[in-house]
Amino acid sequence: MTTDILIERDAAVWTIRFNRPNKRNALTHAMYTALVDALAAAAADPFVRVVILSGAGDCFTAGNDLQDFLQTPPTSPESPVVRFLRALVDFPKPLLAAVPGVAVGIGTTLLLHCDLAWAAPNARFQLPFAQLALVPEGAASYLLPLAVGAKQANAMLLAGEALDAEAAAKAGLINAVIPADVLQQHVREQAQKLADLPPDALRQTKALLRAPHRAATETALLTEVQAFGRQLQSAECRAAMQAFFQRPASAAATRRDAAPSTPRPQETNRS
Repeated sequence: MTTDILIERDAAVWTIRFNRPNKRNALTHAMYTALVDALAAAAADPFVRVVILSGAGDCFTAGNDLQDFLQTPPTSPESPVVRFLRALVDFPKPLLAAVPGVAVGIGTTLLLHCDLAWAAPNARFQLPFAQLALVPEGAASYLLPLAVGAKQANAMLLAGEALDAEAAAKAGLINAVIPADVLQQHVREQAQKLADLPPDALRQTKALLRAPHRAATETALLTEVQAFGRQLQSAECRAAMQAFFQRPASAAATRRDAAPSTPRPQETNRS
């Protein structure tokens, strides 16, 4: 059994952790499948009230493992990446994020689907889709302007501008910056506060908060999938990918090494 995705069970709070620190927690298709299964299990378990997403070590996730990603590009709604994004959209319970470091690509996109998020001071948020001749994913073209404003969203999606933790908090992408040595504890405490509240009221409140944007979010997600698929076939994307893989090994290794096998969530029971 591999351990690329961990599930840490602590009473009513689950932490789902990206656990590939030697690759800066770069995500593979197998990991996306494991994440979908983990979120489905958490949603179906009546004893689970809150879920935290986090990364092992001092990184949240450096985004997709590009070598693995390009073997099966996400060009249909049934691809593991899109299924994961839909699982985030559909997740009915409070979803929190603890960001211990770099959050690139989908590492930033997925925060738009989290209800609350905190980050360590060294966290960095970037959406370098255009730099790879790609387009946004996960309804980011719709949700990011809502979260940080149109001009900041343009800077991030068009120019690939990165935000440090303080700038991300000021923009509204995360709730606050927390010292790295107490980040996990802080988020766990916030999760417990939510877990102690009436669960039906929380679920209904989340649904009400999301309702005005639900249809537009789903439309944006699917429209982006179609545009992403078209762009992957373009000459400029092939050129950008070739340039990426020709970078020095130390710069590109994070996303070039594919996972050797399908990960299954490893469960750690603390209750």
